[in-house]
Amino acid sequence: MEQILAGRTALVTGSTSGIGLGIAKLLATAGARVMLNGFGKPEEIAAARREVAKAGNTAEPPHSAADLSDPAQVRAMCAEAEQALGQVDILVNNAGIQFTSPVEAFPDDKWDAIIAINLSSNFHAIKALLPAMKARGWGRIVNIASAHGLVASPEKVAYVTAKHGVVGMTRTVALEVAQAGVTCNAVCPGFVRTPLAEKQVTALAEKNGITEEAALKDFLLAKQPSKRWVEVEEVARMALYLCGPGSDSVNGAALSIDGGWVAA
Repeated sequence: MEQILAGRTALVTGSTSGIGLGIAKLLATAGARVMLNGFGKPEEIAAARREVAKAGNTAEPPHSAADLSDPAQVRAMCAEAEQALGQVDILVNNAGIQFTSPVEAFPDDKWDAIIAINLSSNFHAIKALLPAMKARGWGRIVNIASAHGLVASPEKVAYVTAKHGVVGMTRTVALEVAQAGVTCNAVCPGFVRTPLAEKQVTALAEKNGITEEAALKDFLLAKQPSKRWVEVEEVARMALYLCGPGSDSVNGAALSIDGGWVAA
């Protein structure tokens, strides 16, 4: 792959697995030096670091175990990234959690955690890193939202609220940086094939006493007209486009990658 991000640096949150890891690997392949963030067993984090190093043909990237539900830890992570990488040119806010329940039964602590991690952490990271991006006259902020940032589904009140908030935050930041050499965009995936999503299919099958194939159809295909998963690499390539040359005028966009979900 052409080194279109050679000399650039990136912080990717929630990047020890799934979409975040896929984005970190592709940015590294394109020449960026990357810092990872996320939880996991030591061996899992070590494996993620090796994957990114192999993708970029570089030394293993630094990793932060910051708890993104804590604003102080988000700020500390950003400062650590600036120290480890020299500066942060690209911020990918990807970390997120999920919980489903009807509104009247939705646990308060689950609401607070989802809003903190899926929404507020984006704000705190942007606030911490944006001044230096503006001072240098270049920066890329990519917020991984969701199709649920554009449409709703039942029993996901906190997730839908948070992701709608991410899209609104993206548009506001984009307007504020429109003449600063910085862009801020949101990527809105549908159902992406990740270990977490595949576990949801398994759980749905067990809960309803049906096969995983039937659960997949009910869980995925009813929402996604393409009738297939969105692949991690597809999301990563959209993020790479937003960080690379040719995307300077893409700002404040909420880009769907959902197999036609929100078009239906």
